[in-house]
Amino acid sequence: MTLVSMTPLAALPSPTTAVWQLGPVPLRAYALCIVAGIVVACLVTEHRLRQRGVAPGAVLDIAVWAVPTGIIGARIYHVVTSPEKYFGTGGDPWKAFAIWEGGLGIWGAVAGGAVGAWIAARQLGIPLTVVADALAPGLPLAQAVGRLGNWFNNELYGGRTTLPWGLEIHRMDPDNPGHALRDDANQPILEPGLYHPTFAYEALWNLGVAGLVFALDRRFKLGRGRAFALYVMGYTAGRFWIELMRTDEANRILGLRLNVWTAGLVFVGALIYFLRVRGAREYLIPLPTPASGPAGDGGDVSQVDLSATGKGSPTAPPAGYRVVDEEQFTAYRERGVLPEAPGDPAADDRSAGSRDGDTDDRPTDADADDRPSGADSGDGPAGADRSAGAAGRSTDRDS
Repeated sequence: MTLVSMTPLAALPSPTTAVWQLGPVPLRAYALCIVAGIVVACLVTEHRLRQRGVAPGAVLDIAVWAVPTGIIGARIYHVVTSPEKYFGTGGDPWKAFAIWEGGLGIWGAVAGGAVGAWIAARQLGIPLTVVADALAPGLPLAQAVGRLGNWFNNELYGGRTTLPWGLEIHRMDPDNPGHALRDDANQPILEPGLYHPTFAYEALWNLGVAGLVFALDRRFKLGRGRAFALYVMGYTAGRFWIELMRTDEANRILGLRLNVWTAGLVFVGALIYFLRVRGAREYLIPLPTPASGPAGDGGDVSQVDLSATGKGSPTAPPAGYRVVDEEQFTAYRERGVLPEAPGDPAADDRSAGSRDGDTDDRPTDADADDRPSGADSGDGPAGADRSAGAAGRSTDRDS
């Protein structure tokens, strides 16, 4: 019995073309899949950030930093872990910049993207952990979409198989990148046999990781970066066994592919973080941009449009955000109740007086009889001064 006779009739085909020309512009399937994945991640993250109180459109400000730094980090990781292709014998150092020819490492993408997200988050006044937790389920969805680019490129497959979902692999033309090599009859040349579609295994695994993060985050309301740590654990667990199936060329340490070691170490780090860090989910209340007014007349008072609370966003971007718990966030969304700012001296004094039962300085009913009638309603100069002072203290707490 030969291997040919054992080959099943069913098989997964592979594309023969991964690049299309739009005039002088090449459209590469790999790049299109990555862009589509980024769009998916942005949509999911935007929705989850809004649920946590972040103003609409913040994800675009984050993506402007995170996407370029993520791509740079992915390329750097690939070049550093496969230097012989660019700096070894017969290598071309300039090819290290040829990102359109493929070669991106997910580990570098996450690290580089985290740096960009951190920069953007600092500018927006959003804690990085809030961004990470919002991104947690969207990132594996983006990776699942991006893995389709490997299918177009006929790459990242495993060993030979006779399973019904075995993958046909074309020999790609080195002189015509993105196109299958053809024989004298102009027919695409296939590699013998069928192969494990390890990129498809990873895509399906990533969909499962996204569902897991969605479900557990909804059930336990994970915060302080724990949802992102859960994603990292789920992804690296799958990447570990998938890497063991791959047969493409890779650097090895003690007989194992470098990415196997990387997946194991990153999993341990994420597990330690997940177990050691505690804390409820963080919510954010936007701090309105102070409005300028005449000096000394109380014009520099920020106001919040409570009528739009929970239904829209201010016309101006917020000056920053205050981290609150779920109860405070719900009260703000439903009733426009702003929580006391931490460290507010007036709030501390009031709390201390309440705890000590010190009410001797408070006006009594007898004192009220001696006050002018305008003092009760805030009419007159004294009442106006007190109202302005109260507004000023409220503004200090909210800014």
